[in-house]
Amino acid sequence: MNGIRAIVRKELADHFSSYRFLILFALIAMVSLITVYMVGLNLKTELRGIAKPKFVFLLLFTSSGSLFSLVQFVAFFGPLLGLVLGFDAINRERSEGTLSKLLSQPIYRDVVINGKFLAGVITISVMMTAIVLVITGLGLKIVGVVPGVEELWRILIYLLISIVYISFWLGISLLFSILFRSIATSALAALAVWIFFSFFIPLGASVVANSQVSQTETSDVSALVQRARIVHTITLASPLELYTHAATIIDPTRKTTRSIVAMGPMERLSLSRFSGPLSLLQSLFIVIPYIVTLIAIAVICFGISYVVFMRQEIRSL
Repeated sequence: MNGIRAIVRKELADHFSSYRFLILFALIAMVSLITVYMVGLNLKTELRGIAKPKFVFLLLFTSSGSLFSLVQFVAFFGPLLGLVLGFDAINRERSEGTLSKLLSQPIYRDVVINGKFLAGVITISVMMTAIVLVITGLGLKIVGVVPGVEELWRILIYLLISIVYISFWLGISLLFSILFRSIATSALAALAVWIFFSFFIPLGASVVANSQVSQTETSDVSALVQRARIVHTITLASPLELYTHAATIIDPTRKTTRSIVAMGPMERLSLSRFSGPLSLLQSLFIVIPYIVTLIAIAVICFGISYVVFMRQEIRSL
């Protein structure tokens, strides 16, 4: 226990004193605050002179500013934080010759990998919590609406989902740091994975969907639904898509995570009868498969890193 505490303290000191982390954190915080500030001003203008609706405070996280909402920004740029924290966690120690000295001490090998991952998760948690708290305070100042208990619970769940999502990318970068001895190679490999999941999977999903549904059928509702279903199925392979669906917990007006839903007369009648916002439990039922999947892939990714590190070190020492 003392060994992992020492590793965590040392890694936290390195993270919080690193210029690359401070620069990336400042950039993410600045863009997030600007986005929320613009959304808050728009909400203040639109709600002037009228009774403020329920769950209006959550619009600070889900409404788009000039380009994107806070949820969309974290989904796209949040992985960069995880990649920056872990792409040189192991190979930097190896190249500087400190890894063998560290393992020559009365410290177990698994303490090193566990301590580095735990320190990264703590750093991510501190950063995301700080951003959410500042945004909440800024929203209170601009919009002038105090969030309710359910809104606070939704924000807390969203915060936990974001930490798990970024921790998955931390595990990816940690794995490449173990596999590649070159720091530049591990950084490029981590960026390549981020680009693949962020750009090429959505692009490939659209290409496959267009090949399955001919252009002459795009005016047909069934063809549009089929195309949307194909795109949805393929893009679920991307952690970004899983996070986007899981983050809908913060929007109580979302009845489903899908963008296109085919409805018959009975569905329309049901929708008109139950058109109000969902309760927190109902929203959880909708997004729980995506939350569980995010947690699973994060645990699996770290598990692979753990096994590779243990075997690699046993052979090398």
